Amino acid sequence: MPFGNIGIGGLVLILIIALVIFGPSKLPELGRAFGRTLTEFKAATRELVGGGKEDKEDADKLPAADNKQA
Repeated sequence: MPFGNIGIGGLVLILIIALVIFGPSKLPELGRAFGRTLTEFKAATRELVGGGKEDKEDADKLPAADNKQA
């Protein structure tokens, strides 16, 4: 299951509570905001995990003179 230990019943309960709290007009807006936030989080995570490897590879490609500071 993609949501860990939350089953279908739990998801339905969460959606009903969200519907009662925010109302039907706000749910699409909240869904889009959550989707954007999740996408940005995944991109930042990928950048942090893969960023170290790319930086090291870029430093290895530079000539030795460029790596030294004057």
